[in-house]
Amino acid sequence: MPKPRLIIPHSSNGTLPDLAIYHTTSRVVHCQFLFQAEEKEQFRVLMRMYEQFSGCRVLSYCVMTNHFHLLLEVPPPLSYGEFGIFEEGLIYRLGGLYSRAYVAGVQRDLGGARNFGGET
Repeated sequence: MPKPRLIIPHSSNGTLPDLAIYHTTSRVVHCQFLFQAEEKEQFRVLMRMYEQFSGCRVLSYCVMTNHFHLLLEVPPPLSYGEFGIFEEGLIYRLGGLYSRAYVAGVQRDLGGARNFGGET
């Protein structure tokens, strides 16, 4: 049976919400030994890209030949509005996954959609 998540107080005065810390692990199908040096490096690069996109922080990690472990810090949702993430936050996070040109295109599309909807 899984253990409950560990909640770490974020500040001593109690003004900020708590952080959640998770230990996650995943194994390769059929326990094959797929992670060699090149695959481990690609995993690390992708992990850091998705770390920036998700807003979570990888505190520690270990990539073995057939599985990996991550210790994740999941922050409180301070940068979210009533209907989800703010546009500025989305653009910033997309920069961790995509090229500047692609992110600029998304930003233009969002501006066009905002203008089409009547917002200024």
